[in-house]
Amino acid sequence: MTGAVFLLGIVASAATFFRATLQRLRANSQSLELKINAQLPQTQCGLCGYNGCRPYARAIASGLADINRCPPGGQAGVEKLARLLKLNARPLDRSRGKSKANTIAMIDEARCIGCTLCIQACPVDAILGAAKQMHSVLRRDCTGCELCLPPCPVDCIEILTRPAGVH
Repeated sequence: MTGAVFLLGIVASAATFFRATLQRLRANSQSLELKINAQLPQTQCGLCGYNGCRPYARAIASGLADINRCPPGGQAGVEKLARLLKLNARPLDRSRGKSKANTIAMIDEARCIGCTLCIQACPVDAILGAAKQMHSVLRRDCTGCELCLPPCPVDCIEILTRPAGVH
């Protein structure tokens, strides 16, 4: 009986050790994920193949994604991630899209029919409007991701280089 109690104690101690180790690993992974996410441009465009910057950061932290999949971040973004993770920088994966200037969506309000499809497509809620009313872009919040372009049935949205001083 004493041997069984001793063995049970060892198993319980091992389980506690592994649970504590797993919690530390999760905390370290979450911390790394947050650091990676802070280096990403927060366009939420999905060009990397993930549904936004945070899921991409999580995939990088988990070793499931390479650091060179973010066209909005460009080569400079790849190099920032490489420094953070102490990796060699690789060329930007051009199959994900080209790096471009900081952009913003603009709606030609005279042509807007108020369909709300662009509002539904915007991952950062940067478009305001109501059904059958003209819509407007919140310039400060727009990331220039271009996800509003495909659903627009009247082609009233244009992507422009972000004016100086508008963040």
